[in-house]
Amino acid sequence: MLHVVSLYFRVADGNNRKQNSSPRPHRESGMIGPMNAESHILIVEDDREIRALVGRLLKSNGFRISEAGDGPAMDRVLASARIDLVLLDVMLPGEDGFSLCRRLGGASIPVIMLSAKGEDFDRVLGLELGADDYVVKPFNPRELLARIKAVLRRAGKRNSDEEGEGYSAYRFGGWVLNNVLRRLIAPGGAFVAITDAEFDLLRVLCSRPHRLLSRDQLIDLTQGRAAHPAERSVDILVARLRRKMSGAGLDPDFIRTVRSGGYMFTLDVECVEEGA
Repeated sequence: MLHVVSLYFRVADGNNRKQNSSPRPHRESGMIGPMNAESHILIVEDDREIRALVGRLLKSNGFRISEAGDGPAMDRVLASARIDLVLLDVMLPGEDGFSLCRRLGGASIPVIMLSAKGEDFDRVLGLELGADDYVVKPFNPRELLARIKAVLRRAGKRNSDEEGEGYSAYRFGGWVLNNVLRRLIAPGGAFVAITDAEFDLLRVLCSRPHRLLSRDQLIDLTQGRAAHPAERSVDILVARLRRKMSGAGLDPDFIRTVRSGGYMFTLDVECVEEGA
């Protein structure tokens, strides 16, 4: 598998050098955009060669990177630097990637899992544990870049026209979804830990209460099509939100499943203007 992944990157690197040597406009170079300069990505991968290849790809596209070979090294980086996204391998020595993903989900750090394990069970497990995306090795470098862009956009690095920016918060049933702090606050003031993907889905639902939204619409409104997310991921996010919020006393029917239709947010929502 290492040989296949390495070969994939070397071919891509060769193509990039050919493109860079031609007199094409900069927009065709494969760069993702201005968000890169302020995005710090942590690569958690025990294989040094794969780690170096992914690191070189990200650096060449303007990202800052840090590297770790296992869980303790990851923790040391997180304790000393602000990380915007973690690329997390599943098969790690000691604490595996699934366990680390569960911990990172509690810290609300976006995670993209990288693994040679491409079975549906592993994909679903990664998403259920809090991963924002799951990429199977070997992968196309440009696809990885597109997925990173989509996750960073969902993590709050959106352009000024992102969904819901006109409101600082949504209030419903005693709950508050704070768009400025990107926090979910339960009645009584306790923070409920949710991932960035869960936050974005809940924000879209709150901005359209009592409206039926199909899975395709929810994917477009939260993730876009660049990352080619599986329709199943919406169901997983809804299930996680129901579990976390019903555990704090909310009726699980606040997100209603409509057979063959999609989902509907059933509570009345108050939109709080910025500065209010």
